[in-house]
Amino acid sequence: MTQISRPEPPADTLFTGGVVYRGPGRDAVPSALQVAVVDGRIAAVDADLGAWRGPATEVVDLAGGMLHAGFIDAHLHPIQGGLERLGCDLSEGASAQDYARLIADYAQLNPPRGCDASRAWITGGGWSMSAFAGGTPSAAELDAIEAIRPVFLYNRDHHGAWANSAALALAGITAATPDPADGRIERLPDGSPQGTLHEGATALVAAVAPSPTPDHEYAALLEAQSYAHSLGITAWQDAIVGDYFGASDTALVYRRALAEGRLTADVVGALWWDRNRGIEQVPDLVAKRDKHASELGAASRFRLTAVKIMADGVPENGTASMLKPYLGAFAEGEHPLGIPFVGGRALIDAIVALDAAGFSAHVHAIGDRAVRDTLDGFAAAREANGWSTPGRHHIAHVQFVHPDDVARFAALGVTANIQALWACYEPQLRELTAPVVGPERVGHQYPFASIHRTAPTDVRPRLCAGSDWPVSTPDPWAAIHVAVNRQLPADDPEHDPEPLLAHEALTLAEALDAYTAGSAFINGRGPGDSEVSGVIEVGAVADLAATDRDPFAGLAASIHATKNVGTWVAGRRVFG
Repeated sequence: MTQISRPEPPADTLFTGGVVYRGPGRDAVPSALQVAVVDGRIAAVDADLGAWRGPATEVVDLAGGMLHAGFIDAHLHPIQGGLERLGCDLSEGASAQDYARLIADYAQLNPPRGCDASRAWITGGGWSMSAFAGGTPSAAELDAIEAIRPVFLYNRDHHGAWANSAALALAGITAATPDPADGRIERLPDGSPQGTLHEGATALVAAVAPSPTPDHEYAALLEAQSYAHSLGITAWQDAIVGDYFGASDTALVYRRALAEGRLTADVVGALWWDRNRGIEQVPDLVAKRDKHASELGAASRFRLTAVKIMADGVPENGTASMLKPYLGAFAEGEHPLGIPFVGGRALIDAIVALDAAGFSAHVHAIGDRAVRDTLDGFAAAREANGWSTPGRHHIAHVQFVHPDDVARFAALGVTANIQALWACYEPQLRELTAPVVGPERVGHQYPFASIHRTAPTDVRPRLCAGSDWPVSTPDPWAAIHVAVNRQLPADDPEHDPEPLLAHEALTLAEALDAYTAGSAFINGRGPGDSEVSGVIEVGAVADLAATDRDPFAGLAASIHATKNVGTWVAGRRVFG
C-alpha cells in the first residue's frame, strides 16, 4: 500500500475495477487497480479507496481494462498533422487508385472560392512511396485528376512531395533548374521535372504554395490535440518549431492556445536547427528559449528546451547518410553515400555548443553514418562539457546502427527515440529500401532490444518512443504491437509473415515504458525533476490513460486491438 495522508477534501477521482501498470522498476505486469487522484496528482496506489471517497468523488470503473501513465509522443508534428487532417488527407489510402479517388473527391468538395488563397491550391499529403513504381508518382498522374489548380502533396515520411504540372510551372522548375545541394528533382529522359521532388527540392514548390494562416495553424493544433488525446496521448515533443522551409513560427500558435486556455497537453518544442548556418545561431536559439521561459515560467505546459537537427534523409531516395555506398542506381549517382545535411565536424560542433547551452539535442539520424556522427558529437560534448549539463539528448529513428555503435548509447547517456511502427517488413522496406542497402545492412535495422539491454552507466533510459505523425499513425498501441512482434498485425494489408529481426523485439513492458517514462525523461519530467510524469506513483502528475482490456493478459498478436477509452491530464478528463 502506497499513499499520502488523506487530505481534505477527499479524492477527486478514484480508479477501480481493472488493473494498473505502474511503470519501470515497479511491477513487470499490472496489479489490481486502486488509484486515487487529488488536485491533479496521484495520491494513493494500492490503497483502501473507501477512505478516499467523498460526496463529489468521481469513481471510474474500468470494467477489466488497464490504467497506465498517459502516452508521451517523443517525436510528433502536430500542427503539420492537423493541417493534413483538415486538408487533402491521403493517409487512409494504400494504392495509386486510392490516392486518385481521394484527391478527386477532395477537389470536388473543395472547389476554388473567390479570394480564399487556401482554395487556390490543393495541398496535403500522406501517400506511400510503395504505391508507385520506384516510389516516384508523376505529374501526369496528378494532371489527369486536376490540371488547372496547382497540387502539392507530401509523402508519408515528408522527405518528398508530389506536384502536378501547374505547381511545377509556378515554381519555375524546368529542365534547366539545378538540383539543390540537399535534394533532388526526379526527371524525365529530356531532363524536365517528372513530378516527384526529394528533400530540399520540395522547398522549390513550398516557396510559392500558400502558407497556412495563423488561424489555420491554430485550428490544426486543436484538431491534433483532440486526436492525440483520443489515443491516450497526454504530452509530446514537437519535433520542429521554427523556420523550417519557410514555415511560420509555430511557437506563437502554442502561445495562443495557452493564452486562451486551450492547451491541455504538456509540450516541449524542439527549435529547428538551420542547416545552412553553423554554431553562430546558438545565441539566437538561447534568446528564444529564454524569452519564452521568462514570459511563461519554467512550469509552463509549453517549453522550448530542445533543438532539432536533421542530420540526414531517408534510404528510399538515397539521402540517408551511410558508411558504405548504396547499391544500384544510387551508387552511380552524385551522392553514393547519401547526403549528410548536417554531418562530420559541423554536427559535432553543433551538438557540443547546444549541450553547453543547456539544450537537449534531438537529432534525426537514419543512416549508420549519421548515427555514428551523432554519437561522435555526444562523445565530444561529454569530453568538453562533462555530464552535468541538463540536456536530455536523443537520436530519433535509428534505422541503421552499425553493431560497433550499439553500446555507445548507454556509454554516452544517449536515448534512442524509436518509431517502432517502422520496425517490420512491409512493401516500402522490401521494394525500396532492401534493394539499395543489401542484406547485411538490412540486418542492422532498428536494434531496439540491443540498445535497451546494454548495461546502462546511469539512470537515463535507453529508449523513448514517438510516432513521427503525420509520417505514420500516432496510435501508440499500433507502434507497441510492432515493437513486441516486429510485424504488422495479421489483418493488416501490408502484413509480412517474416518478423524483422525477431531478436530485437521488446517486451510489452519495455515498449510501454519507452512510450511513457522514457519519453517523460527526455521532456524533463523524469525522476528527480520538479514535475514527474510517465509513471503511476504517489506524487506524480495524474496524466493517465485507460484501455478497454489488459493487454498483458492477451496474446502478443492482439496488442494492436487495444483501444484507449479514457484520457486524463493532471487529473482532468480530456477524452472518454
